[in-house]
Amino acid sequence: MALTVDKTNTTDASSLFETGKLNVTVLTVKAGNEASLPPKPVLIASPTDAGMYPVVLFVHGFFCQNKYYTQLLRHISSHGFIIVAPQLFTILPQSPTEDIKSVADVTNWLPIGLQSLLPTDVKPDFEKLALSGHSRGGHTSFSLALGHAQTTLKFTALIGIDPVAGTSKSSQLKPEILTDESKLDIPAMVIGSGLGEESINFMTPACAPKGVNHKEFYNKCSTPCYHFVVTKYGHMDMLDDNAFNLMTKCMCKNGKCRDIMRRCTAGITVAFLKAYTQKEAEYLDLIWSKPGLAPGELEPVDCCKE
Repeated sequence: MALTVDKTNTTDASSLFETGKLNVTVLTVKAGNEASLPPKPVLIASPTDAGMYPVVLFVHGFFCQNKYYTQLLRHISSHGFIIVAPQLFTILPQSPTEDIKSVADVTNWLPIGLQSLLPTDVKPDFEKLALSGHSRGGHTSFSLALGHAQTTLKFTALIGIDPVAGTSKSSQLKPEILTDESKLDIPAMVIGSGLGEESINFMTPACAPKGVNHKEFYNKCSTPCYHFVVTKYGHMDMLDDNAFNLMTKCMCKNGKCRDIMRRCTAGITVAFLKAYTQKEAEYLDLIWSKPGLAPGELEPVDCCKE
């Protein structure tokens, strides 16, 4: 496996774990029946500097709101990416199948309505469209990438952020993508949390249970694929500091500093996106070979490349 670490330096790679140089605007858009409006409400994080940027479709986690990820999405966007994060439910979550269809519908809306919502002289590059999701949103994203709903656009990269596919191997979300024989055909990366599979107390199940978490999602990936685990942080630690719901405070085991988990998650994500939407693999290769560049401990770190 050849690495390209000689093309950059540790300072350049470390900078991905800090906010980028581009100014970012964040807006929320309500759903509507007009062609210019999305089929689901969306949060959009976009650079304001003129240019054409890759697009990332981001799917929130179970019982979460897209706004809970604003700090994470701002960080990623500041390095040159337009991020669209649909809100899949209003009061109660949909079924997993409905989630997959909803994300497919938003994907199909992108070439119709996204441009009109972006800053002046900012253009989306749909030839470089990535898909990402956290928690149950990771299951939704992987399911869509595996073809469980049809889209008019093709995804070029996939990122699972501490993805979860159910409460156990015997109680998986539908479709049961971890145990079927389908395989991904695009580059993929899985980021896991070290504390996600630990229970907060004896009465509460883990938020990312063993058997249906990041390890199994990584095994689902085909070459090329990457796996990073942020050892000392939990399933919800990449959310905003002020994000609150029952899961973030009462059900999931947490680390000490969300900022570190967000920066780890954002920096690794940016490195992967640069590699597979912009052909700048040197950042990802350097972080893979020197995981100590991240602000938090990464262990294990793995990859499979041709």
